Amino acid sequence: MKENKTFLHLCYILTGATIVGFAYNIFFLPSRIAAGGISGVSTILFELYATSPAFVQFIINVPIFIIGWLALGKDFSWKTLVGTFWVPFVIFLTEDIPFTVTNPFLASLYGGILLGVGLGIVYKGNGSTGGTAAIAQIVKKFTGISSGYSQFIVDGIVVIASVIVFNLELTLFALLAIYISGKAIDFVQLRTSSTKLILIITDNEEKIQGIIHNELDRGLTKVRSIGGYTNEDKTMILCVTDSREAIHLKKRLQEEVPATFVIFINASEIMGRGFSLEKYYGQNL
Repeated sequence: MKENKTFLHLCYILTGATIVGFAYNIFFLPSRIAAGGISGVSTILFELYATSPAFVQFIINVPIFIIGWLALGKDFSWKTLVGTFWVPFVIFLTEDIPFTVTNPFLASLYGGILLGVGLGIVYKGNGSTGGTAAIAQIVKKFTGISSGYSQFIVDGIVVIASVIVFNLELTLFALLAIYISGKAIDFVQLRTSSTKLILIITDNEEKIQGIIHNELDRGLTKVRSIGGYTNEDKTMILCVTDSREAIHLKKRLQEEVPATFVIFINASEIMGRGFSLEKYYGQNL
């Protein structure tokens, strides 16, 4: 059973990473769109020095993976290894693909969709494509900055570089591609809106509370309840997250407490600290 699940996850990761590689060579590179991440860096370097994007992504990912393995330990598994290096391999194999799109609007639209679908499939296999997501994890661990801010800072550097190398118009298309890919990831993973109300009914509240506090950096509310079938005391945990955090929490709950009853609900509007207000008192980011 475990072997079958591992094989299924491997299929997800390879399929998703292959789609990501195709999205890059068909849409982003020909249209000169640096849609964040290491792929965005390779697009910029290709524009400046005509360096091989596959080689650049491979070279950059090697030290990132090694540092991530040393810094994050078990969070970096063989699944991260496969996803991280399969993408540049696919880009290398398809670098002369005859079907390309040079129109930046079409590239940002369809490339963003294809990229998001590919990454969503990789995440369904509990994998990762490394790159700036790994950098953001490392930044979070050593600075205390939340995952969302870490990812924003790292990708923001790539976007700023894109403005300098290309122009404002292409950079705006890159931002559009990033937004569309995020929505596509959300659809593949949870098929819901960008903000989630998560209800968790459990008798293992301490472990779940630790995951939410330490890994998501989110607050929660606990409600004492009674199981209708067993008449046993339970705790219902209410937590609001964004889509990326919900995906991470879903994965961690499946790993740590797979029998826990969990409900993901679309939240149309959230008001309060961490959403309509800054996440921390006195913070001004």
